Amino acid sequence: MKYKYIILPALALAMQSCSDFLEREPIDFGNEHSFFQNAEELKYFVNDLYDILPTNNALWGGLYTEDIVSDNQCASYAQNLFYKGDKKTVQVAQSGWNFSNIRSLNFFINKVEGKIKEGTFSEGDAHINHYLGEAYFLRAYDYYRLLRTYGDVPVLTEVLPDDQAVLSEKSRRTPRNEVARFILADLDRAASLLLTEEPETGRICRDAAYALKSRVALYEATWERYHAGTCFVPGNSKWPGAAVWPGFTFKAGSAEAEVNYFLDQAIAAAKVVAEARPLLCDDYQALFCSTDTLAQVDEVILARYYQKGVLAHSCSAFLHSGGGCNLTRAAVNTFLMANGLPIYAEQSGYRGDSISYYEFMGRDSRLTGSVRPAGRLINTELVEGEYVNDTLYYYRPYLYNSGREKATTGYELCKWLSPEEAQQVQYDCTTAVPILRTAECYLNYMEAYCERYGELDATAMQYWKALRRRAGVDDDIEKTILATDVGRENDLGVYSHGQTVSPMLYSIRRERRCELIAEGLRLDDLKRWRSLDNMVQYQPEGFNLWDEMYKMYDKKQIEESVVSQSNVSKYLRPLQVSSTSVAYDGYTFPKPHYLEPIPVSEFLLVGSTSTGILHQNPGWPDKVDGTADYSYDCD
Repeated sequence: MKYKYIILPALALAMQSCSDFLEREPIDFGNEHSFFQNAEELKYFVNDLYDILPTNNALWGGLYTEDIVSDNQCASYAQNLFYKGDKKTVQVAQSGWNFSNIRSLNFFINKVEGKIKEGTFSEGDAHINHYLGEAYFLRAYDYYRLLRTYGDVPVLTEVLPDDQAVLSEKSRRTPRNEVARFILADLDRAASLLLTEEPETGRICRDAAYALKSRVALYEATWERYHAGTCFVPGNSKWPGAAVWPGFTFKAGSAEAEVNYFLDQAIAAAKVVAEARPLLCDDYQALFCSTDTLAQVDEVILARYYQKGVLAHSCSAFLHSGGGCNLTRAAVNTFLMANGLPIYAEQSGYRGDSISYYEFMGRDSRLTGSVRPAGRLINTELVEGEYVNDTLYYYRPYLYNSGREKATTGYELCKWLSPEEAQQVQYDCTTAVPILRTAECYLNYMEAYCERYGELDATAMQYWKALRRRAGVDDDIEKTILATDVGRENDLGVYSHGQTVSPMLYSIRRERRCELIAEGLRLDDLKRWRSLDNMVQYQPEGFNLWDEMYKMYDKKQIEESVVSQSNVSKYLRPLQVSSTSVAYDGYTFPKPHYLEPIPVSEFLLVGSTSTGILHQNPGWPDKVDGTADYSYDCD
């Protein structure tokens, strides 16, 4: 079967045989009479907005590196989100406070719906409706980015006039729960318009709207539950928006009812996808290094595609030589043994970590599909009366490389690495990038149901067992929960609001971490669970270098200026290579960093101070280049 698929928005235009469209006036908000005449022209407009979606970059970076700002992966430099002093207020150009895509989408939505209302477009035209549905989905996606970054944000549904009074009023930040409700409404509208099967591979389909809805609803539900009563949630006097919204009440009637509303939405949306796409891909690793279309893989709901000579990325070029974004020891320790037991459990069969090749034996196959195990064997063989040592290297991580080619922890990421040599060339990698998968919907359902009811139903257990079977792990869930000792887990996800969660809930969080490792979702999870409260003098660690594996290297390859030394720890500690490191003593998360500061220039534009219509986020100043007030009471 032949597939037509979208490569990238801007470049897709150039690849179409539509010279008449390309020769028309530039698409801006002043010439709408010269386009928007048919479904094809609607598609071209929406194409340019697909860049809202995540991707892998032409240079280093992309989804495979996003988790370096978490406890999953580690770069060779410290992340200023996790320590005091270096994170500061910025101007709007250096921030994520950007509404340009939303403005374009509002223009498109209003224009198309106006044409439907006036009869220019038929209300029953499936393709007109589909591209309108794509716009609603993309607006929801961009608003979700703003919600995660800033919490309360202005909700805009129209293109605003250049009028200072109107702009000032519209800059009022909507309470975050109502922003989340707005996003869900957009996704419901998208689902009602989108085709069940996308018209081109790589385009948004109906299930994508439900999948994203389950993600957003779970995010907001758990954020509101675990940050309840703090300055980060509406409905109390500590919330900075209280002065702007003096009569605020939760639409569901109470804070807990609002949480339950979002949990119910997450459960329902996740189930729609799971029932429509009941099959998981048998080959987990192939999902992340395929050069073929994933259109026939039921599990992949939405992905980005590339083509050599048109648009490519460099993911495998960096990952095959260190990558600069290795997994942490904490992440590796999270993966269960194939028998379903944690590594510390009695009779787990865990072989220790002195050589990572052995460390990975008998483990969850998602671990060996995500990390290249290192180590060597020395075979002593008797030859003509003399013993001969024959050394066999399994793999030796690039600890001695620098920058983005360095093996920062020794646990080199291979989840996104293509085995094809032709893909390991900078600017030539064309492996697809999955964005939404059924597996995540399984996890969303499981977590939301457990949060809502304190137990799991048969459907949740069915989903969980399917994930475990694909990973080659015993699907006796009860055995895992009984063997789980949250006090022995090396995982920030054990905590919410300073308290340990139940073994059942933690086991769901652990499954989520393992399934979605290095897919850019971990920081969102740690924030919504309020797990970062427990990041105190936290040292990201790598593999055990100094018991055995140092023998694989020449002395200069692992000298003091290259890696942390054995007098610090037998485990690599990237933050302790140099005593001058800004985070040498580890990460201690500053609570104001749960949300980003509103750019100071925005207060000047709307003629307001941080205590006026546009309020600043908790602990952040209204001056340029200012750090947060770390004594601010965020609790």
